[in-house]
Amino acid sequence: MTDTMTYPVGTPGRAWGEAERNAWRARQSRHRRYDRDVLPRIEALADRFELIPYGRLDYAGETYPQYALASRTWDASLPAALITGGVHGYETSGVMGALQFLETRAAAYAGRVNLLVAPCVSPWGYERINRWNYDAVDPNRNFRADGPSREATSLMALVQPRLGQFRLHIDLHETTDSDESEFRPALAARDGKPFEPGLVPDGFYLVADSEDPQLAFQEAIIRAVAAVTHIAPPDDAGEIIGCPVLAPGIITYPQREYGMCPSITGAPYTTTTEVYPDSPRATPEQCNDAQVAAVCAALDFVLAARGA
Repeated sequence: MTDTMTYPVGTPGRAWGEAERNAWRARQSRHRRYDRDVLPRIEALADRFELIPYGRLDYAGETYPQYALASRTWDASLPAALITGGVHGYETSGVMGALQFLETRAAAYAGRVNLLVAPCVSPWGYERINRWNYDAVDPNRNFRADGPSREATSLMALVQPRLGQFRLHIDLHETTDSDESEFRPALAARDGKPFEPGLVPDGFYLVADSEDPQLAFQEAIIRAVAAVTHIAPPDDAGEIIGCPVLAPGIITYPQREYGMCPSITGAPYTTTTEVYPDSPRATPEQCNDAQVAAVCAALDFVLAARGA
């Protein structure tokens, strides 16, 4: 069924031009501060990790330095893992979970795995609590060398010198009620298409790569997270966000075809976490803890598979 709601920017049936993008930007306001919430925590970790500046975004005179943190001693004989948060800046536990992992759990993996962590890939989106960047572009559909998202291309440039070393990439996300109330209607309006309503799943789930799901790996993460928060059940059609459920709490997307972040390393083990922060059964602390549990379970599985 097509919903009749009209998004307040644009003309139904007509894709946006620059005038509509400007009207959309005028609706966005800063709700929180990257330089106060995120950067101090990243900088405080520089005594334990190598602090890597990998880009600088400039949007209408507002600048955002991009930083990653890496194992201070990078041992080429060890497997490498990429952990990304805030690809969609509004998904708070992705950012906070990545930072919490570095602060509380990463030391346990020293000397066993090389870590590269980008805690907040989309700082403009973090501040505006928005899925898109300043250009009304979704970074997580544009991880392509010639793509329009500077957030995506700068992260790809960071990763490029270490390609071939990664065994794991886990990308930390959320699915929120605002996906249905704001972001999917905005997407339909931007592209001049009708809005097709969907259901927001109540609980945690994973998005694996349809080309190579690595089901045992995904299931190990689900088991660990289930001890922290509840796993999303399928809907009446046996689906989660319109996708068939491969196993409890696990669906798949074609990562490379969709230009998704987990496609950039070529790692054999990849996944996207999806926390549901709007559930009455979950607190913000549980959401962050669920992200940390997912990261640790993913690392543990990869190390066990390697015999480390």
